[in-house]
Amino acid sequence: MSEVIADQAVTNEDWYAEDIEDRTYLRCSFEHVDLTEATSAGAVFEECTFGNVKFNASRHTDSAFLRCTFKRCNLFEAEFVGCKLVGSSFTESAVRPMRITGGDWSFVGLAGADLRGVTITGTRMREVDLTAANCTDAVIVDTDLSGGQLHSAKFGGCDLRGSDLTALDPTLVELRGAVINSDQAIIIAQALGLEIR
Repeated sequence: MSEVIADQAVTNEDWYAEDIEDRTYLRCSFEHVDLTEATSAGAVFEECTFGNVKFNASRHTDSAFLRCTFKRCNLFEAEFVGCKLVGSSFTESAVRPMRITGGDWSFVGLAGADLRGVTITGTRMREVDLTAANCTDAVIVDTDLSGGQLHSAKFGGCDLRGSDLTALDPTLVELRGAVINSDQAIIIAQALGLEIR
């Protein structure tokens, strides 16, 4: 049975290399907590706030961060495998070079985020907010970006192969040097009003 911790404030604590398993945090706040090299498996954080939290080199597997707020956090080399972050938002946070594999990041707010060199593979990111995000040289493959807010995002040199680009307006994003496949090229050509015969 998962331990449930609700409405707690965790401040100025050292959770370096902490192993977080089968714990559920509801509406908790974490301020100035060091989670460097911490690991989580099957953990749930719901409607939690993270302020100035270090997630450096942390590893999260099959965990959930639902409707959470990350502000001024450091996720340098953090890795998320099969995690759900539905409805969460990142502001003023260092999120590179983060690695995301699988999972559900739908409705996540990453507006203005520096995502250069980030690796995202096989992830559901429906209606994600990447407005003005810098995804230069990132790898975003086999990812569902349908319904996403991509206005003014930079995808220069980004590997986008296999991802759903139906929400992408090629006139409103930077795409120079981006790598796509032939099916995606047809979608982008159609978005530009071109007729393919």
